[in-house]
Amino acid sequence: MIVPQLSSEQTAQAQQQAATSVSIAEKNIAASQGRSLNAMQSDLASKVRSFLAEAREAAQVGDWTRASSAAKKAEVLSQELAGSL
Repeated sequence: MIVPQLSSEQTAQAQQQAATSVSIAEKNIAASQGRSLNAMQSDLASKVRSFLAEAREAAQVGDWTRASSAAKKAEVLSQELAGSL
């Protein structure tokens, strides 16, 4: 796999962005736990979990661009989910 080369400043920024987005997404997905979700909410929760998993995998291999992108997608979808609860 080819990982984009980032400067140390860009890497630090992507790591921070990914961590922030993951934290927000995890908080929002936790709010849906134990609730009865409709089909749309279940689909959103599934997508959030998928993007969180992708972000973690990317972080493990040092692909902070992909990790940050996946984490941001998880954050946005989790906010949509939280708003619909």
